[in-house]
Amino acid sequence: MTQQNVVVSDPKSGINLTIPVSNSSALFTTAAQKPPPGPGSCITISRKTLVEINGNNSARINSWVESMRASSPTHHKSSPALSDDLNSWMVQHPSALDMFEQIISASKGKQIVMFLDYDGTLSPIVEDPDQAFMSDAMRATVRKLARYFPTAIVSGRCRDKVYSFVRLAELYYAGSHGMDIKGPSKGSKYKKGEGAQAVLFQPASEFLPMIDEVYKKLVDITKSTEGVRVENNKFCASVHFRCVDEKKWGELAQVVRSVLKEYPKLRLTQGRKVLEIRPTIKWDKGKALEFLLESLGYANCTDVFPVYIGDDRTDEDAFKVLRERDQGFGILVSKTPKDTHASYSLQEPSEVMVFLRRLVEWKKLSLRRQFRIRRQIEEMKASLRN
Repeated sequence: MTQQNVVVSDPKSGINLTIPVSNSSALFTTAAQKPPPGPGSCITISRKTLVEINGNNSARINSWVESMRASSPTHHKSSPALSDDLNSWMVQHPSALDMFEQIISASKGKQIVMFLDYDGTLSPIVEDPDQAFMSDAMRATVRKLARYFPTAIVSGRCRDKVYSFVRLAELYYAGSHGMDIKGPSKGSKYKKGEGAQAVLFQPASEFLPMIDEVYKKLVDITKSTEGVRVENNKFCASVHFRCVDEKKWGELAQVVRSVLKEYPKLRLTQGRKVLEIRPTIKWDKGKALEFLLESLGYANCTDVFPVYIGDDRTDEDAFKVLRERDQGFGILVSKTPKDTHASYSLQEPSEVMVFLRRLVEWKKLSLRRQFRIRRQIEEMKASLRN
């Protein structure tokens, strides 16, 4: 289905909310873009048209709620039309498992750097965000991954919160949509250049008191709405409506907007069944990806191959950066067709784990092969000397 971005703005507060609105049952309109070096048949969905809507009447709130419902489906219905749409979308964004050899071929001679979202990527989406635990098997897989590749977790969650879920000290962590970045305390063995000092970057530090103030107001003003959960993610505040009756979504959206009228330096964005209040600074997961590549010494290198795996709309900023850099690939985790800058897809966290395991096994075999070749060369040199 075709989607447009609708920017709902309040002229008094200056608050803008960019949301996708479904306006057709047809498959996404596509435009030919430069295909990734992997599958030649990949096409990227065309960029969305921006439509400005001012005011706050019921019709526009209804449009907002419809977009919330469309981006946060509670269930998926099966039909021949939807099946056809999914098949067409899969042609454009094939499974990363099916295309694994092509991805590896494109990375030949380059350093793979892994970027992973958390919720919906390493852990399943759950009703209670505090219960979004990753499995022991997934943790073991990510631990092995980090032995062979620089690995970062990039999440909308507070960095401390996502670390409490993952509990792997050897990773990079970018919390609050990349506004709170910290590297391994002992530095990284993968870092190019001199030094291995720890990385710490917080571009929105000045907003901490404001976010904390807004968080407390949101907790108080939404306490009468059954099912709502407000989360303080340090540099952003999240209002989860996964357990809220859909009939209450419009009311909840209006309540959240009312709080922001006093905070023109904050903006409202939307994710999977969550409304997020973030600073207006130009920083997102794409910027975090670029910062981490620079921290690792790969800012202007052609021998780096970033792979970003995520399931949320906020991950699109990172997918877009990879497209613009013409380096690496984005992999969207989704069971349904979505407008995306990603090149490939995986359906759920279990497939993500299979992909990561295959990557680890490929690297282990590659290193063994290199070791055997080096040993054979050394033996040949030794025999020639004798």
